[in-house]
Amino acid sequence: MSENVTLPEQGSAEDTDGRGEPLLTVEGLAMHFPIYGGFPFKRQVGAVKAVDGIDLSVYAGESLGLVGESGCGKSTTGRLITRLLEPTKGKITYAGHDITHAGRRELAPIRSEIQMIFQDPYSSLNPRQTVGSIIKSPMEVNGINPAGGRESRARELLEIVGLNPEHYNRFPHEFSGGQRQRIGVARALALEPKLIVADEPVSALDVSIQAQVVNLLQKVRDELGIAFLFIAHDLAVVRHFSERVAVMYLGKVVEVADRESLYNRPRHPYTHALLSAVPEADLDSEKKERIRLSGDVPSPIMPPSGCRFRTRCWKAQDKCATEEPPLVQISGNKEGHLTACHFPEEPTVAPRAQDVVLDPSLVSLENEGGAPS
Repeated sequence: MSENVTLPEQGSAEDTDGRGEPLLTVEGLAMHFPIYGGFPFKRQVGAVKAVDGIDLSVYAGESLGLVGESGCGKSTTGRLITRLLEPTKGKITYAGHDITHAGRRELAPIRSEIQMIFQDPYSSLNPRQTVGSIIKSPMEVNGINPAGGRESRARELLEIVGLNPEHYNRFPHEFSGGQRQRIGVARALALEPKLIVADEPVSALDVSIQAQVVNLLQKVRDELGIAFLFIAHDLAVVRHFSERVAVMYLGKVVEVADRESLYNRPRHPYTHALLSAVPEADLDSEKKERIRLSGDVPSPIMPPSGCRFRTRCWKAQDKCATEEPPLVQISGNKEGHLTACHFPEEPTVAPRAQDVVLDPSLVSLENEGGAPS
């Protein structure tokens, strides 16, 4: 039987834990990329449902992590929030203003408050511009004249992100990957934003450099009070940086919770499987179960009916194919821990006696005492 209970809508006064209204609220957000075919006249024959109805909220000064497998729609979500893409449907509210389909003139005063750090530090910087020009450009576009001048502010930002201000006249090719990403951070900070969407900011960097960049972002968040939507597939990095975490699967958010609840008491089977794949550095700790999901992620062109995870879930039943589970609070969960599952897992990551192969055809063998190969 489902344990779902009614939950106030995200962002309502009952779900803010005293933090007030969210800085950013996303409701039913979707992005469908059209597929054209036919001859001789091209017509739309389908759509890639990269993001298909998600609800999120980010409060001022907090960091919300967004995790999931590659292709689940994380980066598309980030680009929708920054309005680099036009949503197919849904609503984006920033600081009480509906910016879902706002035009260029309406977005002008908001653009400076929402900035983005891109995934690839090599392609996100113009190779023909000096570092100084890259950092000054946002100020010039937005007509910002800081005290002391733009050049002085650019040099100050270089120092804030741990680079030498004397590198102001150098070009991007003269820097390493980690240094380029620091330049990207400095560019994002140039307009003193209230929200930064960081799209996999460390995935292209060496592990030794990743820690430096994450610590830099954490310092920026703590000292400047900037809110972050931190998009990543590395759960260890997200745990270190984010206060709350949302898990995406095939264009949908399947679980949202604070860091401690999600990592220690996950309820959605997909979240449980993701956490089981995180490597443990402590060799003396008790061996954690390893969940290996069977099959591949379904196509976003024709996603499964009902629950999208049901084709790979060991708990799937007939109800999962006919009814899409709502993202709600489940009885026994901590307030604000939302799960989209008809038959949620027990709130634990306790180890089991053997690795678990989650193939629905083998579940009966496991229940009968047989060991799947």
